[in-house]
Amino acid sequence: MKRKGLTAEKRIAALLLLPALITIAVIAIWPVVRSFWISLYDVRLNNPTKSQIHQQPGLNVEKFAEVVPVLKRNIADASQKADADTAVRLKELQAKVAGLQAMLEENESFASTYEKVDALLFEGQPVPEEIRVVTLTADEADAVRKQVDAINRLAKPIADENIAGLVNGVNETLISPNFVGFAYYLSFLKDQRLMASLENTFLFTVISVSLELVLGLFIAVLINRAFKGRGLVRAAVLIPWAIPTVVSALMWKYLFDGQNGVVALLFEQVGIVEDMGLLLTTKAGSLSAVIFADVWKTTPFMALLLLAGLQTIPHSLYEAADVDGAGKVQQFFRITLPLLKSTILVALLFRTLDAFRIFDLVYVLTGGGPANATETISIYAYKTMFAQMNFGEGSALSVIVFICVAIMSMIYVRLLGTDLVADGRNK
Repeated sequence: MKRKGLTAEKRIAALLLLPALITIAVIAIWPVVRSFWISLYDVRLNNPTKSQIHQQPGLNVEKFAEVVPVLKRNIADASQKADADTAVRLKELQAKVAGLQAMLEENESFASTYEKVDALLFEGQPVPEEIRVVTLTADEADAVRKQVDAINRLAKPIADENIAGLVNGVNETLISPNFVGFAYYLSFLKDQRLMASLENTFLFTVISVSLELVLGLFIAVLINRAFKGRGLVRAAVLIPWAIPTVVSALMWKYLFDGQNGVVALLFEQVGIVEDMGLLLTTKAGSLSAVIFADVWKTTPFMALLLLAGLQTIPHSLYEAADVDGAGKVQQFFRITLPLLKSTILVALLFRTLDAFRIFDLVYVLTGGGPANATETISIYAYKTMFAQMNFGEGSALSVIVFICVAIMSMIYVRLLGTDLVADGRNK
């Protein structure tokens, strides 16, 4: 009976966990899988032939229907005004273009699709995505490529910008498979910019999180004591964390400004920097400014987490330590730190992962400059994906960020997670 009861309880527990597992899979795992899938292809939004994933060769029928008729008319108009030699070449070019269209119309799928697309374009209607591209066999794609290459050779000596532009449009109609496999990941192994961005990210993470832990612990111990106005002090401490990151970054950008920044001028007068103009124009200065701004903003969050852990420690332990003659320093290292270990683990885990993925603060404050001196891995991925429109390479960088975060999480759990289990058993 007990076994049957336990089995039923396990089934109920599994059913209760199922919605959570599905939610995690949809929200956390699926985007990573999708990014990894895209990283295997050369997807570029600024290139019409690579704007989507193409596993087989094909032809952009919409662009072909827009370009080829206009190209024919331009060739016919240019032939009437050209000299004898150019007219002969234009006639050959026109024959090649017509031959290309005739070759494609032998494909029944292309012929029927072209008729539909041409009618929609004539009426000014948008072309549906499902009929925009026609798939070609490998032999058909090779034949079309040879014909397009012949058109390029004939058009090259012709000094007509309109014809040259339209011929280039014909080139863009041919779609090649854009599967590249692990090419992006292999190229990143030799990418100095990636190594520099990882170095900046790790340096920023280690320094900022270390300072936040020390300062946060100091603040948490301070505001955990009973004193007059403690509630007001606690509320004031949380103000930097409550300010939106973008607003905070803009504020510090003005304060660190090399011409009018109050903090930059103060640092110069104190002797921290030789010239206030160097604060955001050198690698050391700009990285220090980013770390300073992040520590100012995020230390209250660390203090809040640690304060919650401090309040779980029984006050009777400190009273017993006082009776035994232990000083405040001994109480801190013998009682506070050991019992706060689990809370410190959670706080470090949250802040390390958050700091490693830093984007908005750096993007607004320095933009990754000067000369990529403060460019983090997230900034690098953003510039690649959205500034250069290279979604394949940008997705590969996103997967690398995920791998780094996963490794750090496993290290935390492996090295320090056993303390959580031990504490739970002791309790």
